[in-house]
Amino acid sequence: MPHRVVVLALDGLLPFELGIPQRIFGRPVSREPDGPRELLYDVVTCSVRPPGPVRTDADFAVVVRHGPEALATADTVVVPASYELGPVFEEGRLTEELAAALALVRPGTRMVSICTGSYVLAAAGYLDGRPATTHWSSADHFQRLFPRVRVDPDVLFIDDGDVLTSAGVAAGIDLCLHLVRRDHGAAVANDIARRTVVPPHRDGGQAQFIHRPVPEPQFTTTTAARAWALARLERPILLRDMAEREAMSVRTFTRRFREETGISPGQWLTQQRVERARHLLESSDLSVDRVARDAGFGTATSLRQHFQAALGVAPTAYRRTFRASADTAR
Repeated sequence: MPHRVVVLALDGLLPFELGIPQRIFGRPVSREPDGPRELLYDVVTCSVRPPGPVRTDADFAVVVRHGPEALATADTVVVPASYELGPVFEEGRLTEELAAALALVRPGTRMVSICTGSYVLAAAGYLDGRPATTHWSSADHFQRLFPRVRVDPDVLFIDDGDVLTSAGVAAGIDLCLHLVRRDHGAAVANDIARRTVVPPHRDGGQAQFIHRPVPEPQFTTTTAARAWALARLERPILLRDMAEREAMSVRTFTRRFREETGISPGQWLTQQRVERARHLLESSDLSVDRVARDAGFGTATSLRQHFQAALGVAPTAYRRTFRASADTAR
């Protein structure tokens, strides 16, 4: 049976964020190029009340077809942001109907929040003693309200195993793609990202808030340099080579690159090479030495160091775990 994702729609919800789980999890995908498409997730939306309308922060409501009993069927629960959390936001406590609804969630269910949906998870006790994030503008208030939570205001999302939290809006897309990648591998997540026309991977530790996120209109961008680098990841790539592709000095290129991506060129290259290595480990029987060369790390030792730092697991263990998960799914 597909993994069931239940999205909890609360009054005052943000329609964009409510739609993220359906868009990422709710479409058929192929595990292999040109292979048959299948639904890997079953996505339903529920309210804390019987089926009916739920207010949004826009000039329309949404009609939800499931009541809180759907939470008892969930493998993963997603709580998007809401602007009408009342005592949850003001006092850090659940309302009676919200507490009754969350009491239906089975032990071991994966809990996920998007943006200030983290307030609900914190008020319910899911985040006590654990790392978590929320929208950067609410981070200080969140920490004061929930002192037992280890708040990190500077990241896009945090994966703490069975509890995951994300920053605002687009970071919810990053987190949902991360879950697909964790459940089914990089190839499936990349396919969904391409169809959604979003970047296939933004590392969870990437900064939420970039002070100059949009370059001035008269400036050129670093897009061509990034495309050039992606086409030759297996070869040595120097910072000055990337800068020359855009006819910039190294200093100007580095500053522009960070403005556009939020990270340095070196960090970006490492991320892309780790993603290439993940794909090769999942989709081929190449040796670790060959994967290291084809991903641009040069040696197996370098690959292991960067892979362990990024994912917390060795390449061979990642391949073994992913293959076992894929075989079980099949």
